[in-house]
Amino acid sequence: MPRIKRKRDALPTLNYTRRGFRLKDGRLHVAGGIALTVLWSRELPAAPTSVRIYQDSLGHWYASFVVATTAQPLPATGAVLGVDWGVKETATTTSDAHDLPHAEHGKNAAQRLARYQRMMARRKPARGQAASKGYRQARKQTAKLNKKVARQRQDTARKWAKSVVRDHDSIAVEDFRPKFLSRTTMARKAADAAIGATKTALIEMGRKHARDIRLVHPAHTTMDCAHCMTRAKHALPLSERTYTCTACGAVSPRDKNSARVMLVRAGLNPAGAEGVRPP
Repeated sequence: MPRIKRKRDALPTLNYTRRGFRLKDGRLHVAGGIALTVLWSRELPAAPTSVRIYQDSLGHWYASFVVATTAQPLPATGAVLGVDWGVKETATTTSDAHDLPHAEHGKNAAQRLARYQRMMARRKPARGQAASKGYRQARKQTAKLNKKVARQRQDTARKWAKSVVRDHDSIAVEDFRPKFLSRTTMARKAADAAIGATKTALIEMGRKHARDIRLVHPAHTTMDCAHCMTRAKHALPLSERTYTCTACGAVSPRDKNSARVMLVRAGLNPAGAEGVRPP
């Protein structure tokens, strides 16, 4: 069963609807006569309907506004793209130029993170005692490094999603749910790949620029042939990285074949993709 986080252990957060806050002279006024000075990251495109004020793990406070926005269409390109998620490469697509390699942000920071966690373990206070200054410093360093890795992953995902959306009109995306990977031997590498965050960034970027994003069910995508759509009788082991069709004899890398299967299942014309012939 999931463990419920206690209220006293959760970070503080405040939610206000339209009647509980207002913006005046660049400041945020909330209920109770409280005026907050906000460092604006961007101009609001319209009047906000609600706001959420919350604190992150570093102790920084943020105000998140809900605003109705309009799509920003990009010029049509006539190209389509299939996306298959993986662990060796975060995203394998039908276009070699748009493949997303594993950035390994978490792996690069693992040594420093382990050092800070050992510092926390040594300085952990006894039950019922207040935390020492050294423990609080080690905890802050750990949170700061975790936040940096999360932002690196988010930045990589957004930049890749922007390039994909800019160059393609329609995108067939594997509706992959990486949660089950947390129970396998690839859990650490799968978490570092940030497949869920990358998929979310791609969907949000597609909606922002009015692109056609189609989610494809991931069942049997590694067993179907992208050329003749014949399904293999047995699932391929993970060690087998080349797909060979027994019906038409087509040979291609396993992940590339799966990306092309996404196009066919999404009902898109594979002739508009790089290296794919129509069935």
